[in-house]
Amino acid sequence: MKYRSLGRTGLNVSALSFGASSLGSVFRETNESEAIRTVHEALDAGINYIDVSPYYGLTKAETVLGKAIKELPRDRFLLSTKAGRYGVDQFDFSAKRITASLEESFSRLNTDYVDILYLHDIEFVSSGIILEEAIPALERLKAEGKIRFYGICGLPIPLFETLLPQIEVDAIISYCHYSLNDTALLGLLPLLESKGIGLVNASPLSMGLLSTRGTPDWHLASPELKAACLQAAELCASRGYDIAKLAVQYSTSNERIPTTLVSTANPDNIRNNAAWTDEPIDEELLKDVLDLLAPVHDRTWVSGRPEYNVGIQV
Repeated sequence: MKYRSLGRTGLNVSALSFGASSLGSVFRETNESEAIRTVHEALDAGINYIDVSPYYGLTKAETVLGKAIKELPRDRFLLSTKAGRYGVDQFDFSAKRITASLEESFSRLNTDYVDILYLHDIEFVSSGIILEEAIPALERLKAEGKIRFYGICGLPIPLFETLLPQIEVDAIISYCHYSLNDTALLGLLPLLESKGIGLVNASPLSMGLLSTRGTPDWHLASPELKAACLQAAELCASRGYDIAKLAVQYSTSNERIPTTLVSTANPDNIRNNAAWTDEPIDEELLKDVLDLLAPVHDRTWVSGRPEYNVGIQV
């Protein structure tokens, strides 16, 4: 497993990190004991960073993760959680709620600090509450030693381009923008690097787009994007190759992307994902997949308020 610096934080994170959303039965109903084993397998495979949120499974993911890490040395892993989003349409970024949310997360996670606290999916609220209440609340929590670092996360790239020049944060989570079908995140790297902001890339499979199973019904991608990604997955399968392997290898191979989050509640899956990062990528297959996906490259979908979705390709 490779390890890279996360911006100016001084944290060294594994190239592949563990997203705990699956522990909340977000994608399928999960077995708790198997989910706990998955966390332990991730750490045994060299993964040292775990991310979660109270939103995932409506606190279930945090609760299961808390059981998994309860007896483990706290210095064995880096842990982040989030605040601000608590349901599909339930957002509260007030200072009071962020503070209370963190204490609730501590209780579920069996810890008294997190390494990073993120504001979750901030594109759904006006910038005023983020700038005037949420960021100052994070600053206070950092000063109190309850969090070591803080950041923001969301889907639209323009969200970060708009807000990062106005605020000081330690890290961001961006998802679905550094994968086989979308590398729009590369355009944000100069800004992040100039400010020393740590980058966590998430969802190398583009939330299920890159799969032979077909895209989940709830996915907001266009029919054209869904069809192209399915075709790419089927091309890989026709050559005896799992597109998940190609996607994980592609997303973790860029040295400028410190870490990429993957989520699963299956011990075998996380063990395989970790092993793939150390195997050479099939360059010929990669070229063919990228060529196939070229007509839909960087296509995305709308998320949140209109001002954060200006100029995006859909």
